[in-house]
Amino acid sequence: MFSARIKDVDMVFETAPSNFSPNSIDNGTLAMLSVIDFLPDDKVLDLGCGYGVVGILAGKLIGEENVIMCDVSEQAIEYAKINLRINDVPDIRIKLSDGYQNIEEKDFTLILSNPPYHTDFSVAKHFIEVGFKKLVLGGKLIMVTKRLDWYKNKLTSVFGGVRVHEINGYYVFVAEKRNQAVKKKEKATNNLSKKLQRKQQRYKVSRKK
Repeated sequence: MFSARIKDVDMVFETAPSNFSPNSIDNGTLAMLSVIDFLPDDKVLDLGCGYGVVGILAGKLIGEENVIMCDVSEQAIEYAKINLRINDVPDIRIKLSDGYQNIEEKDFTLILSNPPYHTDFSVAKHFIEVGFKKLVLGGKLIMVTKRLDWYKNKLTSVFGGVRVHEINGYYVFVAEKRNQAVKKKEKATNNLSKKLQRKQQRYKVSRKK
């Protein structure tokens, strides 16, 4: 068991040696949390919650009813439930789920994840592509990894853009779900501008002749 203080919130965590980062909160998670401002009207998914750091912090800041936690590991879920009770947020909903498999909600404002980036990209691909569909307009998917290029390219292709923060050797990605109709309109406007530019150029050339 160890204690931690994040965003002026004191927490205590029970863990096991086989849990991810069992003796302290890992630096990647701390980097991710450093760029997040939890707001009262947020609805948060702690995706791959481990023993519960992110979800418990969110629950203490914005209310247990506004947080869902999930993990594919039964052991992680077991310890997360213990930590919910220890930290007085027992009503946070927690689900055993392989990614979004058992997550029915589609109205999250924040999806937060420290994915297993030492494996292939299939898990991250699922987290990003399905995560886009699980967010409300204006909602954000925030991920932390030690890899830059693949995540930056993938998030940009799905969300249309991404902000990257480099913190203590980690990359924190913040991708916002924007209105697709607006993006299509912008793209159409840009294409029209290029056509007009070419037309004007041809006109200028013909005048010179």
